[in-house]
Amino acid sequence: MAAQHNFDHERELWDTFAESTKRDVIESEPVFRWTQYSDHGPGPEMLGQPESVLEIGCGTGRALAFLAQRGIKARGVDMSPVMVAQTSERWGPLGVDFVCAEVLAFLRRDTQTYDGVYSVFGAAWFSDPARLFPLVRARLNPAGVFAFSQPPAIPGAYGPQGMYKGGFAGKALFTYRYSYTPRKWMSLLYGAGFEEAEARVLDAPKPDHIGTLLARAVAS
Repeated sequence: MAAQHNFDHERELWDTFAESTKRDVIESEPVFRWTQYSDHGPGPEMLGQPESVLEIGCGTGRALAFLAQRGIKARGVDMSPVMVAQTSERWGPLGVDFVCAEVLAFLRRDTQTYDGVYSVFGAAWFSDPARLFPLVRARLNPAGVFAFSQPPAIPGAYGPQGMYKGGFAGKALFTYRYSYTPRKWMSLLYGAGFEEAEARVLDAPKPDHIGTLLARAVAS
């Protein structure tokens, strides 16, 4: 059974995160990368050549700003009102549209479709894929691409896993994240109606460091 979210707790957690990254948003420059390491791994070519994109769990918005500068219609959704206010002020002048909403609820009511939907350590990590993937598929144009990145699963630790904010002391702010093998991610994507799907773990640039799970699927 999928874990039940407390969205009030989760929103407060991401608001706290947004406050901690305020300076980064103000001072950062547009950049697009899938992994947690600089100058490592593929770039936006994983999305193909989209004219429109949606980032789910868009965080600081730097990837959307990067795409907007290249003439792509860029939209992002994040559940933190603090983060959305910061990113709208910073990147709104580039034409990026930011929406404050819980991702699953947003996708259920959204009427737009996109050439690409993606997540960089975002909502694809923190949402039940059995619920998320079909909603993403419904928002993609024909031949549209869904791509996401996140840390790979710890061996033997699969499915929904609880995560407290800031260790084990203080206010109990928590969320859930989802981890599976690459093979399981592919099965979930095919089960959601995608025509093509691939998932792999990209090694870190240094031996014995944490790699990055990369997944990509194409709508029929």
